[in-house]
Amino acid sequence: MRILLVTDAWAPQINGVVVTLRNTIACLERLGHEVHVLSPEGFRTIPMPTYPEIPLALLPARGVARRFREVAPEAVHIATEGPLGIAARDHCVANGLDFTSAYHTCFPEYVRARFGVPLAWTYSWLRRFHRPSAAVLVGTGTIRGLLEQRGFENVADWSRGVDLELFHPRPERFEEYARPVFTYVGRVAVEKDLPAFLRLDLPGTKLVVGDGPERARLQRRFPEAVFVGAKTGAGLASFYQRSDVFVFPSRTDTFGLVLLEAMACGTPVAAFPVRGPIDVVRDSSAGILNEDLREAAMTALGLDRADVRRYAESYSWERSTRQFASHLVPARRRDERLAQAAVADGRTVAR
Repeated sequence: MRILLVTDAWAPQINGVVVTLRNTIACLERLGHEVHVLSPEGFRTIPMPTYPEIPLALLPARGVARRFREVAPEAVHIATEGPLGIAARDHCVANGLDFTSAYHTCFPEYVRARFGVPLAWTYSWLRRFHRPSAAVLVGTGTIRGLLEQRGFENVADWSRGVDLELFHPRPERFEEYARPVFTYVGRVAVEKDLPAFLRLDLPGTKLVVGDGPERARLQRRFPEAVFVGAKTGAGLASFYQRSDVFVFPSRTDTFGLVLLEAMACGTPVAAFPVRGPIDVVRDSSAGILNEDLREAAMTALGLDRADVRRYAESYSWERSTRQFASHLVPARRRDERLAQAAVADGRTVAR
């Protein structure tokens, strides 16, 4: 199947959306699909307000339409609700093309945190955006329930995976930092609520792996914490592997791929019992969920790292990708669908 995947989030960005899409594309291609990515590459862009690391395509409608003509996709998936996603959605609606979409990010909560926009306003806009979608793919049952309560239709499950070869246990622990080492990996942004981790009274060292608009401010506010910037590949895996506990303070994630990456390295998780963690860390042998994040972190120190790794092994990108592919729909024009239905019913359609 020739698939056009539309995303406003793409390399060199490092976030859960990009990691998910890149792994999904690799698996789709191994399964014999042909995938074309429509990303901000090749478009004039402007920095995203409050998050300049993310480029947003400027007036992309013509370029998007041209890309559709060039690819002639047999299936369309719109991964994000940014300028490219909006232009692709509008193109599909105008031309009667079926498509699927995804809800990767708790966008309303992020907009409220940054700009104070009421949740109801943003959810209303998102409902309109996703309404024509044949399936709105979400990472967890909790997010599916949240969207359904907000009036979204055609919500479908699409779990995630982890690279079990890259993220694997090692016996070494940090020697350059006082132990135990409690580590956070991810964007350093307001919606991740890093102060909930950094202000905890914990022994040893608090380590922050990642970058983002809040890094400079948080480094000044919490000088005792160690900030090492963004890491990728084996370098990133080594931070998980050498840490004693992975602490995840976010209350707004839709999934949290970093949870799987940490557990695949045998590193137990400490998190709040909120959406994302409650769906990903379903076994207390792999992590501790508690409204008292300090207690969760201290209790997680006692977990068996072999048990943590075994739990993570139940996730795979191939399983995730097959689930994704099962939701794809043919990008057929509306008049073609009507004609096909008419033939099936033994009727003809006036042209």
